[in-house]
Amino acid sequence: MDNLDYGIIGNCRSAALVSKTGSIDWCCLPEFDSPSVFAKLLDKDIGGSFEILVDDTYTITQRYKEHTAVLVTKFSTGDDIFEIRDFMPRYHKADGGYHAPPEIVRYIRHIKGKPKFKVHYEPKLEYAIGETKTYVKRNFVASLTHAEKFDTAFLYTSFNKNAVVEGREIDLTEDGYFLLGYNEKILAPNTEKMYLELERTKVYWLNWSNNTPTYKKYNDEIHRSAVTLKLLSYDKTGAVLAAATTSLPETIGEVRNWDYRFCWIRDASMVVKVVSDLGHKNIAKRYLQFIIDLMPDKDEKLQIMYGINKEKKLTEETLEHLSGYKGSKPVRVGNAAYEQKQNDIYGILMDVIYEQLKRFSTDVENSEEIWSITKGIVWIVENHWQEADKGIWEFRSEDRHFTFSKVLCWTAIDRAIKVANIMNKNHKIEKWKPLREEIWNDIYEKAWNEEVGAYTQSYGTKHLDASVLLMESYGCVDAKDERFRKTVKAIGKELSNDGLLYRYKNEDDFGLPSSSFTVCTFWYINSLFKIGEVAEAEAHFEKLLSYSNHLGLFSEDIDFKSKRLLGNFPQAYSHLALIECAINFSKKHSEEKILESMRE
Repeated sequence: MDNLDYGIIGNCRSAALVSKTGSIDWCCLPEFDSPSVFAKLLDKDIGGSFEILVDDTYTITQRYKEHTAVLVTKFSTGDDIFEIRDFMPRYHKADGGYHAPPEIVRYIRHIKGKPKFKVHYEPKLEYAIGETKTYVKRNFVASLTHAEKFDTAFLYTSFNKNAVVEGREIDLTEDGYFLLGYNEKILAPNTEKMYLELERTKVYWLNWSNNTPTYKKYNDEIHRSAVTLKLLSYDKTGAVLAAATTSLPETIGEVRNWDYRFCWIRDASMVVKVVSDLGHKNIAKRYLQFIIDLMPDKDEKLQIMYGINKEKKLTEETLEHLSGYKGSKPVRVGNAAYEQKQNDIYGILMDVIYEQLKRFSTDVENSEEIWSITKGIVWIVENHWQEADKGIWEFRSEDRHFTFSKVLCWTAIDRAIKVANIMNKNHKIEKWKPLREEIWNDIYEKAWNEEVGAYTQSYGTKHLDASVLLMESYGCVDAKDERFRKTVKAIGKELSNDGLLYRYKNEDDFGLPSSSFTVCTFWYINSLFKIGEVAEAEAHFEKLLSYSNHLGLFSEDIDFKSKRLLGNFPQAYSHLALIECAINFSKKHSEEKILESMRE
């Protein structure tokens, strides 16, 4: 498999990746950031997987049940046909809350004829450190390891357990199921109960998706991206993950391999903003509460990222025994970037706070705490905005005066002023306005490079950077501003490679990037749209959409030459930027249709 040809299933507690041939190659239980049960994705020999195997006479196709997170893999010879309906249960409980156990259900639907398949069931608990032993018991198949620490997993099935474990051929004559659970079941499952779990989960997703507006154009792409973002949200705390995986490399054979199963304030805030636009305000409110819970002290600085259960220490380790995705080592768990200083996060957080107050001012709880946070952020920005930092791309070497960080310091003060206005704190507005102007003047004078004809990556350099395109999105400049137009054109000319954008072209800690950071191309498309180059923007957008995998999913990066997906998967950042672009084009399309009908 040369591409990331996977579908994601999940229940806002954990997730699994299912290959286009129906193999579960990545799954962590009981939660997103737990050690893996299956990690073939990171080591095809020892990682472990749960595969459904058929002979070469079968054609295999895959799709999502529309507007749901139920993944359907169909096996057909023409005469013999069956489907796997993969999902992780999630639905409302009668007493409130959600039923979302750490379980995967593989519902096997018999459609036609006498299909045959074999099962390769090989869990490798605790990231495949040491040996996992699997035993056939009376009611289930148990797998356990003592290697690193004690861990277990349980498989229930309607099929012959010995045949499953031994990989013998199974004749399919009626519907059946597999249930992989982290915990032993108190009540024995059966096919009928699993069908009910399937239907309840399907209805949950249909109801959730029904809250997403319908768009005239790119509706399917918007809806699939929205469901994907929801799958990357963690119900228990309100955290939003950057991606469901660790150590999928930005470039094959290189060392840019990071663990993304955490909540980056920047990524998650952008997710919340876009998902709020789609009408899913609960994600937004829960995420706001997640942030409020993380800031108990008025002078406590925000980290750039946290664990999904609000952990503040994310110690980075390498798993030397795993060979890595297509041999790309090291495999990392944890992420040392949590210790970095990035001044942009305050602006992003203030932007989200303002957006929520603007949208839901009558029902945002904790308004007093939010006002305390706002004042605290202004204090931090006022005292630190002139300092250098690591920037949005987390350079691990020297600190610089990154333009994006300065823009977001301006954004922090601008949004704080707007929050003060909503809360009728007029004395603060007058106090904060000079600071906003001071930061803007600093950007205007020091970030612009006359020789290059653009706002550059950092003060005093000629390097261009795609993140500077977000100046307009945050309201720091107007789309009609001549400097911004020139910056968009310069970035397109310098950083575009066959329609895909580099983040930047100057060498970083690991040399020159050889893959495109997917979100940057979406930012460029959005910027072209904003400056009125709509036809060119949409042509780029259509081309970029064609690089998604077979299910419309995107990872973090795209290889410039082969166009294969690279980096952690699926990537929240990529999908939220896709939604933003798609909504812009859809609205423009609708406006043009209205104008046409008026002319008629």
